[in-house]
Amino acid sequence: MSTKILIIKLGYSETLDPEIGKVPSLGDVLRTTPLLWAVKEKYPDAHITWLVTSNAEPLLQANPLIDRILVWDEFVPFQLMREKFDILINLEKIAGVCALADMIDAWTKYGFRFESVSGLYHGYEKGLNFMNYIAKKKSDTTKGYWQQVLIEMMGAVWKGQPYIIGYQPKSQETFDIGFNYEVGSKWPVKGMPLELWKELEKRFLELGYTVSWQEGKANLHEYMDWINSCRLLVSNDSLGMHLAFALKKKVIGLFGPTDASEVYFYTGGKLIQSSSQCSAMPCFDIKCRTEMFCMAHFDFDKIINSATEIMGEQTSL
Repeated sequence: MSTKILIIKLGYSETLDPEIGKVPSLGDVLRTTPLLWAVKEKYPDAHITWLVTSNAEPLLQANPLIDRILVWDEFVPFQLMREKFDILINLEKIAGVCALADMIDAWTKYGFRFESVSGLYHGYEKGLNFMNYIAKKKSDTTKGYWQQVLIEMMGAVWKGQPYIIGYQPKSQETFDIGFNYEVGSKWPVKGMPLELWKELEKRFLELGYTVSWQEGKANLHEYMDWINSCRLLVSNDSLGMHLAFALKKKVIGLFGPTDASEVYFYTGGKLIQSSSQCSAMPCFDIKCRTEMFCMAHFDFDKIINSATEIMGEQTSL
């Protein structure tokens, strides 16, 4: 018989950040998919069920390593409490979901559990490394890559295992550079101001590059089609940047309040940190507390030079 495994990753909480909210983080769901490689490596016969929100389901559809997708609703928790699993991996910190994980019948459990005294979350024995990672978020301590922590939790070796998406884009490369300029409502301070994007577009057009602005905002498949139509994506730290990695696109990532060092750049490209003098970076704050607005400060020459270097490499292939 196969090893029956349940992964709970809805997107309501950032797995390795303190953040918990009611708006699903689609990027956090996508960033969890490398875990599937580790699961399959350790349990080649695994039958994998993934519990996810309806918003994030398109990111998992047709994923070759997922056998069953369950979409969260008011009935699914009761179903799961009556099923039996060999392994449960709960990557949600919401107290109610952690309590559900505690009630699900599984021999081995990884990730987050319910802490009955505080009414909050804590880690299973095979999830305590998460607690250490979260505690290190605002320190200078080396944390390792986000995906690396998940994979090593399973006792597998970090090998740069990639993101996995099942959707195959229908578009062809049409534009030189795509501007992934919008960020989700959950973390608006991660976005570079629109006026700077317009100035950056002017600089690229003067150099003869074609530029496309973000499309497909209401449909994830259309969004992936747009990303695939660009040779290079210039992006805030957001879902689009990680989708570009999954689609094997070159990326220039713009970072301010978040930590570029925890992002593994699968396809090459450049990480460019804000040139702001704010001593709080990276602060991981949802709202700027210093009023220095780090995402309004970038060295455009560095962005342009990085893009021309990358585009030159692609042209020569």
